[in-house]
Formats: sequence, structure tokens, C-alpha cells
Amino acid sequence: MQKTRTVFYCKECGYESGKWLGQCPGCHSWDVFVEEPKQKKTTGSARPITVRNEAISLSMVSAEDDERKMTGIQEFDRVLGGGIVMGSLVLVGGDPGIGKSTLLLQVCKELSGRMKVLYVSGEESLKQIKMRADRLGSFGDSLLAISETCLETINELADQIRPDILVIDSIQTMYREEVASAPGSVSQVRECTSLLLHMAKQKGITIFIVGHVTKEGTVAGPRMLEHMVDTVLYFEGENSASYRILRAVKNRFGSTNEIGVFEMQNTGLAEVQNPSEYMLRGKPEGEPGSVVAASIEGTRTILVEVQALICKSNFQMPRRTAAGTDYNRVNLLMAVMEKRLGVELSFCDAYINVAGGMKINEPALDLAIVLAILSGYRNIPVDGRIIAFGEIGLTGEVRGVSQAEQRITEAAKLGYTTCILPYVTMENMKNPAIRLIGIRNVKELTAIMKE
Repeated sequence: MQKTRTVFYCKECGYESGKWLGQCPGCHSWDVFVEEPKQKKTTGSARPITVRNEAISLSMVSAEDDERKMTGIQEFDRVLGGGIVMGSLVLVGGDPGIGKSTLLLQVCKELSGRMKVLYVSGEESLKQIKMRADRLGSFGDSLLAISETCLETINELADQIRPDILVIDSIQTMYREEVASAPGSVSQVRECTSLLLHMAKQKGITIFIVGHVTKEGTVAGPRMLEHMVDTVLYFEGENSASYRILRAVKNRFGSTNEIGVFEMQNTGLAEVQNPSEYMLRGKPEGEPGSVVAASIEGTRTILVEVQALICKSNFQMPRRTAAGTDYNRVNLLMAVMEKRLGVELSFCDAYINVAGGMKINEPALDLAIVLAILSGYRNIPVDGRIIAFGEIGLTGEVRGVSQAEQRITEAAKLGYTTCILPYVTMENMKNPAIRLIGIRNVKELTAIMKE
């Protein structure tokens, strides 16, 4: 009996080695090699035939706005950079049960009346897809569905029906016949994505790929998967919460900081047109430790509530908890408060939370966090009509942040009357919509708290 030869592949970059290595020579990552069967050499007929192209002048290439197609879901179009770019390859990742399939099925619903859409599922039968579709509403006749996992069969089907949009759910269930390893392995994911990239560019088909994520929060398979596609979208949120956030982490055709906010309902995902109002829903009035901050996500301003609970510790080492923001950043800000404000926090437990479940790591949140901690420590409430934003340095200085005028405009729309911001930013303001309080150092917050 002939022994099956195996090789080792790097999950990050796809580097191939005949033996296991602790560090990858290609990407220098540690403990990333997995063992898989050696791929057999096949004839050229198994590979897709590439049409030979000729080099032309770039000035002769037209890239007009009509190349983008609007899906009808504004939050989805915003994250993509203004709509779908035809012939692009988009990867959508997220935790199990977060709503990836539901979102893409809603996109297919909106596009089925104008385009020919092919929905390929490797995880569900046609009856299961129909059950989900019935909850979302009526679909056009241009939506075609199939339950298939062989990518060669899907490629032949695409040649026959010539769809405009192709959805693959999911890439971990697809396989190519010429690759000996199991579906979901590093080599299968790499080869399947390579064929899909060829289909998208040569045939002008926009392809959406659903990708499973690992416990570290990255898409399963080789890291080079994210480098091969044009756009990488992550669907975030807690299964117990109703909100969902679609975030672009890579986009060759738009901003990489855009987010779309959705709410999970019985009839599918509903768009949240005003995330600030949604996140501030249920905010307590007159309670210490609660401050509203203005954050920028992509091109939109989102107001969020920062909460701080400070209490005496019963342990030798106080507890520190941060939800929705960087834990290390919170520890840094508390150290600045102890040194510059003389606030004794070393004997107190501190619990910091960004209400609504948003995860914000923007430095502009620093001033609101410090103000919330100071309010919770002294048990003095902050006026509910005040917002704050600004970055804080190690010496206690308050540094300027970008797009300050846009933050203030959003706060004025929601009825806020006062804004605490860096003094250097206030100097550039012309005709502010609300009252501005500029500060240079965190020490000035003490006087504001007395007001």
C-alpha cells in the first residue's frame, strides 16, 4: 500500500515545507504550520484557462460611477464605499449565528429585481434557504439558488446562466477536485479562492464569499485569503444583543473605517439610520459616572455613552474591567489621573463600559473616560446636556482630534448644549452651534466638575 505523502502549510502566508517548523520562513509567524496531504500534479486542463490580455494605455481605461451598483440597503452600500463594484471579490466574515447569511440573502433580495443572482450554499438545503427567505419577504424571479460544494460544478453553472452576482456560503465548505485535502483546509481554501478570483475578474461577476472565523476573530484558513480579495467585511455583535455592526477592514474601492449598523428583527436585519440616537436610548439622567462622547467611525459621527463605576476594593489588587474600549488605555488614563490630579484610584475597583455594545478604540474617547471616572469617584453627576471628546497624553495635556466640527454638529442635532474639547481644536471653530469649553490639561476638569 502506497504511503500518502504529507506536507506542512503556513496558515498565514501559505508557505510550503516538507517538515514542521516552529517559525515560518516566509512571514516569520510562530506556530502556524498545519499538516496536509501533498497535492498531486495535474494536467493543465484542470486549471482555468486564462485569456491572454494585451497592455493598453491607462488613459484609455474608463472607470465611471455607473460601474457601482446600489443594493438598496444604505448601510451596506456605505460600508462598500458607495455600492457594489462589478467584478469585485468581497469576503464577509463573522461569528456563527451573527447573521452573515441573512444579510447576504437580503442583498440578493434587493438585487434580484434588477440583476441575475446565483446563491450557492454548501451548508443548507434549498428548503432551508427557502424558510429563511420567507421571513425576509418576496424575491424576484432572477434569484437562483443551488446547494453545491464542488467549485468546478459551480464554475460550469456560472458559464451557463451568466449571473451578475454570485454568493458562496461558505468558502470553508467548498472544494476542488484536483486538491487532495479536505474542504476547509489551507490548500482547499487557497485554491478555491484563486478560482473565484479568476471568475470575478475574467467574467465580470461580483462574488460575495462567506467566511467562518476562528476563536481569535480572524477568517479561518490562510491569512493570504484576505490579501487575495478586494474587500473584507466583518460582521460584529453579540448574539444576545439586537444590534449588529458591519465593519470594513479592507476595501480597495473605499474607506476602511466605515461601519454599518443593523438591528436584528423577526423579519431580518433592519437598518439603523441614526446610530447615535439608538446607542443613547435609555441613558440615565442625573447619575454620576455617565458621560456622552463623540466618536468618528469612517465618515459618520456616533455619540456613545461612557459609564464608569468606581468603588472601594476589598482585595489587595483592585479589579479593572473595560468593555467596549481598550483595557490598557483605561489603565494608562487612570495612572495619569493619579499622577496629575491626585486621585487615589489604587485602592478602588474600576469598571468602564461603553453602553450599547459599541467597540471604540479611538483616542478621542480619552477625555470622556477621564470625566466619567472622576464623576464616579467623587459621586458628582455630569450635566446630561454635555458631551466631551479629546486625546490625553501622559503629562495630562489634552490634544486635538480630527473632524471636531463634525462631532459638534451631530451633538447639536441631538439637543446637546455644551461641549468639552481640546483648546487647540476650539481655536479653529467658526460659529459653533453649541457652547464650547476648551481645556489644555486634565487639571481643568476639576473646575468644570464644581460647576
